[in-house]
Amino acid sequence: IVSRLDVGTSGLMVLTKTEVAYSRMKQAFRDRAVDKIYHALVQGHPDPSSGTIDAPIARHPKHEYKFTVSNEGKPSVTHYATMEAFKAASLLEINLETGRTHQIRVHFSAFKHPLVGDTLYGCDPKLAAKLGLERQWLHALKLGFIHPTKGEYVSFESEYPEDLVGSLEILRQEA
Repeated sequence: IVSRLDVGTSGLMVLTKTEVAYSRMKQAFRDRAVDKIYHALVQGHPDPSSGTIDAPIARHPKHEYKFTVSNEGKPSVTHYATMEAFKAASLLEINLETGRTHQIRVHFSAFKHPLVGDTLYGCDPKLAAKLGLERQWLHALKLGFIHPTKGEYVSFESEYPEDLVGSLEILRQEA
């Protein structure tokens, strides 16, 4: 496994068949040469509706399984754009410049727009329940990179699973 997803995040991950491919892919991730696009449903409406969050992330001082924005953390950059706004939430497209653990979840929680369903980072559990969500609304939609052995650019895309589709249908019916 080259890149993992947080527990409760759906979508694409990278696995390799050989040690050579693994080493090259790990280096591509370190070099930030992998295009990573996520979709996330956040509470409220980010202002501005598109932009960049540049805030370092470190382990939380009191919870070893949690992370937080901290000046002592590693550089972390998240680009986002609102795709669709609903009454209580916004669907965002997110492009990760860095790939820290829980990066999207931590950044949006720190900026008062936690991911819908993300109880670890402060979501409103009533909204998640209303939408039938038992996890954070976060999906690794697209991955693109230079193939580690063929040398050509490849890209992959993953459709939303049923629970995420269903929650969007509920929100669209309210509009």
